Amino acid sequence: MQLGVVLPEREIGSDPGAVRDYARAAEELGYDFLVTADHVLGADRERYPDLLGPYGHGAPIHEPLVLFGFLAAVTTRLRLITNVLILPQRQTVLVAKQAAEIDLLSGGRLTLGVGNGWNHVEYEALGQDFRTRGRRIEEQVRLLRRLWEQPLVAFEGRFDRVRDAGINPRPERPIPIWMGGMAGRVLERIGRLADGWSPRLLSDDLDQALPDMERRRERIAVAARAARRAAAAADQQLRLHAPSRDDQKVHGRR
Repeated sequence: MQLGVVLPEREIGSDPGAVRDYARAAEELGYDFLVTADHVLGADRERYPDLLGPYGHGAPIHEPLVLFGFLAAVTTRLRLITNVLILPQRQTVLVAKQAAEIDLLSGGRLTLGVGNGWNHVEYEALGQDFRTRGRRIEEQVRLLRRLWEQPLVAFEGRFDRVRDAGINPRPERPIPIWMGGMAGRVLERIGRLADGWSPRLLSDDLDQALPDMERRRERIAVAARAARRAAAAADQQLRLHAPSRDDQKVHGRR
């Protein structure tokens, strides 16, 4: 088992020195990895009450791939994990190039966690179709791996086309691709395609949450066996909430 930290973006703000010091402190304390989220745009929650995710336009979210280029230079051992990069709203070939660069400059420390996201406003602004994100992410994962592995790629998909071209430099190893999500269709996709799973605990009560996680993990395993994969989602990341002092005061009053 490894232990990591989440970059507290809303609390830490935009001070590059604070971001650097937090990552270095995590590394010095012996943590194994650092996780960060991805949102290019935050929407006005009053204008879009249907958006139920945790972020709005007032929440500062660093661009994760640029951030990891910075952190690769100021740390030496800490693994860098996106949890998750909203892949279907991004250009696949550009993500392949950016991820390869981070992995090379960090000495092979990137894990690319990807997911579909929930913010249709963000998709629209980036020129992508929110309704096809599930189908697109499957195609993207296959293309990412080919771009990382092959000097020249010929790829004709529904969403992307590459005609005898490739990225250079390429990573020196297969970059692990994890997927986030809890829905049944997503779990089956993870079994067929992913190297790891970034689940979300649905309850703070671990006695309830962990059996549910095992049931979902078994669904991933069934999909992997059906796809004749020797191993799928072998790595799993669990995020636990450490109560703040204010939280503890509230709980103490109950």
